[in-house]
Amino acid sequence: MQTTTILSKSLHYREGNSDKVYHAAIEPKDDGYIVSFAYGRRGNTLNTGIKNETPVPLETATKLFSKLVASKVAKGYQPDGEAAKPYEQIGNEGIDSGIRCQLLNAIDESELSRLLNGRTHCLQEKLDGRRLMVRKQGDTITGINRRGLVVAIPDAIREAVEHIPFDVLIDGEAVGDTLHAFDLLEVKGNDFRHRRYIDRFSSLIMVIPTNLPALRWVNTSVAPNDKVEIYEELRSTNREGVVIKEVDAPYSPGRPNSGGPQLKFKFVESASFIVTGHNGKRSVTLGLFDSNELVCAGNVTIPPNQPVPAKGEVVEVRYLYAFRESGSVYQPVYLGKRIDIPATECVTDQLKYKSQAEAA
Repeated sequence: MQTTTILSKSLHYREGNSDKVYHAAIEPKDDGYIVSFAYGRRGNTLNTGIKNETPVPLETATKLFSKLVASKVAKGYQPDGEAAKPYEQIGNEGIDSGIRCQLLNAIDESELSRLLNGRTHCLQEKLDGRRLMVRKQGDTITGINRRGLVVAIPDAIREAVEHIPFDVLIDGEAVGDTLHAFDLLEVKGNDFRHRRYIDRFSSLIMVIPTNLPALRWVNTSVAPNDKVEIYEELRSTNREGVVIKEVDAPYSPGRPNSGGPQLKFKFVESASFIVTGHNGKRSVTLGLFDSNELVCAGNVTIPPNQPVPAKGEVVEVRYLYAFRESGSVYQPVYLGKRIDIPATECVTDQLKYKSQAEAA
């Protein structure tokens, strides 16, 4: 059941390349009220939280809400013309759902020709969002992240999934308030994971209602000419990359040590790093695991409109390439925290390298 919002406020912050949003709301819970919030880059799935875990009287909640909004305005956020509700908090965020998603391995450009020109694999655009599975069981709709933890989801996605008249488990990528669905794992209590990918995807198209902007299936191509054309178009328009999936493969949770039936090729390099220290002037040191050793991977500057991450937190950084000699990334750009990625996945194998001679 959807929660009734008592009061809400939407803010934005735009400066240079930064475009952030912040939503706050007062919502009823039990015999009182909570102040919930959601924040992050515009167009991305937002981080969520609750200001007061224990419900309080409306007067107290209103004071908390006003103080929260005022603190953001003081930092340079401006009110939107129209308020938007943050993600609905269902009370079990962070609990392990017991569900695991299938993860992709990266491939080199040398492998692309075979995969694009054959019919054993299909091609999809790799979207720049956050992995999100959505389960519908009766009236309960639950979001699940790539680690299998329960997470809040945008109201728009929740309301779209409500249009499906039976229980389902859908896998996809959330970009802003839209779930781009690419796999169907369960329908009416039946497990589809053992079926061929192309059959699961065909069933997904049948399941998703039409004309729902917040829920759509990802365009998928199998014919070699179509795959090559789409690949070239995506690359020429500076998109994130492509995903290539074996059409006959079942759904296998986890990530293979190498290869596997679901692969990715990124046009823009990014990786997840552990913050290992602070350098002053809003700069942090980045670390990655090389085997069992945590090694330095360079530094990155934190934009003024984002909080400086704490030591030990995982962050996402875009970079041009990494130097083999030093292990440091070149031209790093801070993208934000990654609460959905454990530190154990921050490894040097993520990086694409050039020697300093090649880069000169």
